[in-house]
Amino acid sequence: MKDDAEDVLEAALEPHEPAAAEIEARRRVRDRATGMTHHAARAALEALLADTGDLESADAGVRAEAAEWQRISDLLLDHGGPYAPDTDAYVQGQLTARHHHRDRPRPPVPSPPSG
Repeated sequence: MKDDAEDVLEAALEPHEPAAAEIEARRRVRDRATGMTHHAARAALEALLADTGDLESADAGVRAEAAEWQRISDLLLDHGGPYAPDTDAYVQGQLTARHHHRDRPRPPVPSPPSG
């Protein structure tokens, strides 16, 4: 993988408030990756990178998809078994954070100016 692609993948994994397209792309990858081993996940990443070409100019959903394949293949490198989102600590942490984020009270909406 080229250094530029690695930089883009690292940036896509940085903590941020993901857009709906990023959340959906990561969910699709996790669904597809379920049951895969490291080699299959790595092959899926390489295929996506080959199809995408310039990852820097790709939309956020494609970058999130590539970053998720990278993360899963890295996870499976040491794991040795098939991928399962239910045992993926990163996924479970995200789901917990989203649940708590939804339950957090929102600030009041400002009143329109009178006049």
